[in-house]
Amino acid sequence: MGSVWQPSAARADHGRHGEQRSWAIHGTGAYLPARRVSSGELSRSLGLDPAWIEERTGIRHRHVAEPGQAASDLAAAAARRALAAAGLDAGDVGLIVLGTSTPDELGPSTACRVQALLGAGRAAAFDVAAACTGFVFGLSAAVGWLAGRPEPSPYALVIGVEVYSRFLNSGDRATAALFGDGAAAAVVGPVAPPYGLGPVEIGSDGSRAGDVLIPAGGSRAPASPETLSGHGHTIHMDGRAVRDFIAEAFPRLVAEAAGEAGVKPADLALVVPHQPNPRLVASLAGDAGLGPEQLVITGRDVGNIGAASLPFALDRAVREGRIGAGDLVLLVGFGAGVTWGRALITWPAPGPSRGGD
Repeated sequence: MGSVWQPSAARADHGRHGEQRSWAIHGTGAYLPARRVSSGELSRSLGLDPAWIEERTGIRHRHVAEPGQAASDLAAAAARRALAAAGLDAGDVGLIVLGTSTPDELGPSTACRVQALLGAGRAAAFDVAAACTGFVFGLSAAVGWLAGRPEPSPYALVIGVEVYSRFLNSGDRATAALFGDGAAAAVVGPVAPPYGLGPVEIGSDGSRAGDVLIPAGGSRAPASPETLSGHGHTIHMDGRAVRDFIAEAFPRLVAEAAGEAGVKPADLALVVPHQPNPRLVASLAGDAGLGPEQLVITGRDVGNIGAASLPFALDRAVREGRIGAGDLVLLVGFGAGVTWGRALITWPAPGPSRGGD
């Protein structure tokens, strides 16, 4: 097993005068491109029976970005909605952390592009490259940063975004069937205990980095006629290895989180997982000690949107009223690298208790 790090800042810390400080999600938002492609349409384009993709993955459709629409455009739209939900504006943001595998360009960071689009001039901005676990890695970074700020604390934006459609081999059914485009964001800031976010735990096993990757375009295999003709700039995936990793990681992460909290998996109000294949993830509920009603499954409507998958599902749950004050909500991510992460949230009550500052 690879390395695991649990930052102490993920737990409530103490301010300058010894009072306890905690952090919570105060607003969520999501954005999907307007164009929607059904699995039936995509199956036919791959020369398959129209029901092939949906029967195997549970995905009914996915969204595809328009020409000229970049990751930063989707991310900024989701961030604006998250800020509006939190009752904040861009001037309240001190940090932007963005998870993506499909940046606008290799450099600068896509987070800097988002900062400019939002007009968040006070915010430091950077990307995290943890693939589909990027949102949980981003939460870890945001909480650690917030814990070091003097009071009154600013707010952090954590964003997940992918424009996978630009990195797919249209003839590869293993990847073309799964991936879509989208973005989602969350605003993280102070809250009065007992509400709060944490612990956040993240881990990696780089020996399995070849399980899912875009092999060309970096310093090891720069762009060339050969990389272009060989589809080196598209997603390559060992489907069996990925499936085995998810089947092991998901139940383990749920068990670890519940054990640390001193509860049973059945006591969790909601579990919000990354869902590269929604049918597969839903089938693992029993192995994780969960009932199907505890899972938030949205991948049927959007496919695998990578780092945006988990925050998109969280935003859907919030907007559908599935989360109440005091609920224990577990976020579970896993992705290329391979990487994994989990975050347990005692969901805050609306109103004054959100402030803490």
